[in-house]
Amino acid sequence: MSEPLSQPSTDSSPLGTDPQSIERLKTIISDTLETARKLGASAAEAAVTSSSGLSLNVRLGEVETIEHTRDKGIGISVFFGQSKGSASSTDFSPQALHETVQSACRIARYTSADDCSGLADADRMATSFPDLGLHHPWQPSTETVIDLATRTEAAALEVDSRINNSEGAAVGHQQGLYVYGNSHGFVGANPSTRHSISCTVIASDDSGMQRDYWYSMNRNPDLLEAGEDIGRHAAARTLRRLGARKPKTCTTPVLYSAEVARGLFQHLTSAVSGSSQYRKASFLLDHQGQQIFPSFMHIHEQPHLLGALGSASFDGEGVATQARDLITDGVLQGYVLDSYSARKLGLSTTGNAGGVHNLCIDPTAGDLSSLIKTMHQGLLITELMGFGINMVTGDYSRGASGFWVENGEISYPVDEITVAGNLKEMFSNIQAIGNDIDERGNIRTGSVLLEQLTVAGN
Repeated sequence: MSEPLSQPSTDSSPLGTDPQSIERLKTIISDTLETARKLGASAAEAAVTSSSGLSLNVRLGEVETIEHTRDKGIGISVFFGQSKGSASSTDFSPQALHETVQSACRIARYTSADDCSGLADADRMATSFPDLGLHHPWQPSTETVIDLATRTEAAALEVDSRINNSEGAAVGHQQGLYVYGNSHGFVGANPSTRHSISCTVIASDDSGMQRDYWYSMNRNPDLLEAGEDIGRHAAARTLRRLGARKPKTCTTPVLYSAEVARGLFQHLTSAVSGSSQYRKASFLLDHQGQQIFPSFMHIHEQPHLLGALGSASFDGEGVATQARDLITDGVLQGYVLDSYSARKLGLSTTGNAGGVHNLCIDPTAGDLSSLIKTMHQGLLITELMGFGINMVTGDYSRGASGFWVENGEISYPVDEITVAGNLKEMFSNIQAIGNDIDERGNIRTGSVLLEQLTVAGN
């Protein structure tokens, strides 16, 4: 960006992210846990979440929505042996917190015991809290945000006269705080920020209308793409979709662009999650130690990447996060487990209460252009719609749009098609992973080339 966007935080509210506010919240959690102990609980855990921010949308040069947000809450779970009760509150007064703990205790006394219930093991608690660069407050004036959104949209509308309508440009900034503690004596805090700029525009010509978008997201506002660049990129993506048509129904190689490829690996993490495994609701049931990807595939968690959107030093149960392989040489190394699902399976937690932390899919090839040349002929998918996924069987069917490729070059845009296959077969038939890694999420992957899928068109 031409000018730094970040400004020092001036949030002095009780739920700010300054050290004093964090210490106050840690004290609230400690006092709440002590109340649970005095009321007879054998164990307890509590978590405070708070967030504040702004979301603004401009459409056709006019401010359409401005939303300021400020939320807070505390949730507590108590255990009487292996009977659990939970309650929550948005009122942090001592009386309200005491009543919340009492409510959780009453619930626990009427709850059946569950052999797998309880806190994560004490020896798994995090003891190190490195600065992962997750907190970069940005508090621009509303006028500054309006100007940024307006310039973003204007840049898109100026690209071509065929860009004649807009769904708007949006700017958002948010800072949040997660503080968790339990009766093992663990208390940890995770302040973080997330900022974004996006633009969606519409183009039309004799062939009809098309829409597309682009966005930038980062924890540090100074690392966002310039608004004008986002607008121009959104316009270019929209224009290239004009004249879309359906290819003939066929079985063909398919290339997922990076921004949609992460969905494939979201299906993987769902299939190997502890809850899917112990409920026997997964197409990868009992597949630990089995080859499910080609031998060149390496998929791993990196929870301590500086500034990354999925970084954390501890999970939702206070368990220390650590780098680990999920897939090595194409072989599934383990499942994605919190303490409850681990006990159900007779295993140990993997520090994934709340999900994976920066799942990284290592590239094996060049950028998108080189993968298009490698594919030679087939379908490039840039957008997916619907959710026709059966996680028990792995059957996969989704609406899609993108581009038809001939002789290693984009030939024409396509839309209103369906791609279908089976996820287990799709995983085993991956041909290459591009190095055009999309870092705007918790799953970091480049484009993915598949050997073939069924494409339903004309």
